[in-house]
Amino acid sequence: MTPTSAPLPAVRLVLLGPDPLQALVSGDLAAAATAAGVALPADFLADTWLWTLRLGQMIGEPACTPWLVRGIVAEPEGVVVGHAGFHGPPDEQGMVEIGYRVVAAHRGRGYARAAVTELLSYARQHGAQVARASVRPDNAPSLRIIEAFGFEAVGDQIDEYDGEFELVFERALT
Repeated sequence: MTPTSAPLPAVRLVLLGPDPLQALVSGDLAAAATAAGVALPADFLADTWLWTLRLGQMIGEPACTPWLVRGIVAEPEGVVVGHAGFHGPPDEQGMVEIGYRVVAAHRGRGYARAAVTELLSYARQHGAQVARASVRPDNAPSLRIIEAFGFEAVGDQIDEYDGEFELVFERALT
């Protein structure tokens, strides 16, 4: 299911592997951009905790790298407007959890919806059976996005990394 309310902007998701993440962790935006092959927004420097987490996953289990984090590139402009990915590869039940963030200057233009479309397509093509999304109850834009994609509430949790209360949603990918 893809939302039909408005046409989606064109995006491509560019893998951010160990080299760009290491540069971001070190605070070197220029080196990160060179390693990624695309200019990255300065906003990415504020997400050091995420880059550190994902880099650790990539180092510990290199095969999970394609599942973790990608830059959202708006086309045809070639501008990175955010990042999207999964918390890891599919688990034993074939479930993946999606995550995305559009930088403030580019919000409200459909980039998150476009990125979620790409994430769900990738997950489906690579054997995942279920997608999960965890969203703070005060994040109205993300709640609208996951509702539009047919996610259904399955519970709530306290995020293990930032301690925030989140609502948990899932949807089948078949």
